[in-house]
Amino acid sequence: MDTKVQHDSAAPMIELRGISKSFGPVQANKNINLKVSKGSIHGIVGENGAGKSTLMSILYGFYKSDSGEIYINGKQINITDSHVAIEAGIGMVHQHFKLVENFTVLENVILGMENSFLINTALNNARVLLSELASTYSLEVDPDALIEDLSVGHQQRVEILKALYRQADILILDEPTGVLTPAEADHLFNILRNLSKEGKTIILITHKLKEIMSVTDTVSVMRRGEMTATLETSKTTPQELAELMVGRSVLLRIEKDATEVGGKSLEVHNLSVMDKRGVTALKNVSFHVRKGEILGIAGVAGNGQTELLEALGGISPATGTMKIDGEEIPLHDKGSDARSRREYGVSHVPEDRQKLGLILDFFAWENIAFGYHHNDEFNKNWLLMDNRKTREIARQEMAKFDIRPPTPNNLVKNFSGGNQQKIVLARELEQNPKVLIVGQPTRGVDIGAIEFIHQKIIELRNKGVAILLVSVELDEIFSLSDRVAVLFDGKIIGERITEETNESELGLLMAGIEDGPEEQPAMESVA
Repeated sequence: MDTKVQHDSAAPMIELRGISKSFGPVQANKNINLKVSKGSIHGIVGENGAGKSTLMSILYGFYKSDSGEIYINGKQINITDSHVAIEAGIGMVHQHFKLVENFTVLENVILGMENSFLINTALNNARVLLSELASTYSLEVDPDALIEDLSVGHQQRVEILKALYRQADILILDEPTGVLTPAEADHLFNILRNLSKEGKTIILITHKLKEIMSVTDTVSVMRRGEMTATLETSKTTPQELAELMVGRSVLLRIEKDATEVGGKSLEVHNLSVMDKRGVTALKNVSFHVRKGEILGIAGVAGNGQTELLEALGGISPATGTMKIDGEEIPLHDKGSDARSRREYGVSHVPEDRQKLGLILDFFAWENIAFGYHHNDEFNKNWLLMDNRKTREIARQEMAKFDIRPPTPNNLVKNFSGGNQQKIVLARELEQNPKVLIVGQPTRGVDIGAIEFIHQKIIELRNKGVAILLVSVELDEIFSLSDRVAVLFDGKIIGERITEETNESELGLLMAGIEDGPEEQPAMESVA
């Protein structure tokens, strides 16, 4: 079947008519209609489970719709798989890149598209075209560099070049800025604007409303599998979009009052951690967090945040010193595990809820007790847990944290990502900790749950708890933190009072541009 599309200037570039898709009893898409103009940047927003990714997966051929029609440039196309989508001029840049790390840029771009028995001929032909594409769209990248040696921002450029090499006229980008610095994100948006000016059509899936307002021409809102609105971006606001997504008024930034900050509750000196490859991931990191204070740790993912959280949470051994309320606690060997941390009053919300925070095949009530199941509140005696009492505690906490469905006997794997995160938070926040260590608290969580989670963290801070917040989301850092430190290449290279800095300044630090010597005394005064 010839899927090459002839352009019809009067038709929208993309038109979806009556698209529906069910997975068993769950209807992910319900009779969706959508038109996207040629050369436009079109945003799609919605809560977790709204059906955004399913809809784009249908357009790209990962799923086949149960009903409905797809038109590209006015011509109906039966997209049965991704090969048909690519032939129709559709490309997709996934949130998690699909690159071979030990291949070069050039090899990744032509992979599967060699079109020659002589690989050297294919590489040489691709090199010429790649140079033209990079120059036209400001996608400069060394074609001979190994993917593993490139920054995340440059790897993303390779994904876009792959799609353009395959002659894509339509580009779908799924949460493209999740692991980029602010400067890299700005450069990406300039690339998207250039692509749009050249007639390419862009679909941008993101939960960051600021990005929608900055770069899109139009935006569609999905809710519970349905398309609820399509608006001109210039004629809407982030608040209106948030309300359309959730169905109620949403606070986009939590208001927090000044609190009386107490003494140092968490003190860390010269903390160093070696990762599983034997590489030093944290290098003599020192900081403190006072009672009633939130210290935010900003940085691009992969700069030591995971190792910091796991060392402080008792999951990984470390060297250096850690004190809770002035009492030094072990960082390696005996007494350095996660259970001992809890006994010192440290609660830990890990970055990866499914890997470290939950056991997916266990019930919600069991997960709410895990790690604390030795505590008297969950036990009949020193041998047995009181399952009935534990289920009742779980029911109360599920109601308090608005966990849906509020069913203790539901397996955790059957909850949405946002509700799984609330289960972890309910367990850790309800233990009256002295110190809360929380990593990526709203990763993969929709805007309504973000508001709720932020409120709970602020409530704990207002009760005098010292909170260490690690997040790659600068909006989250600014919304919650009283102070912010930037982690780069395993070192803290700058610290600021949140109200006295901005995204540009933090963005430079996140890119590794360190404070000058003249700024060091000011940093000390913060302490």
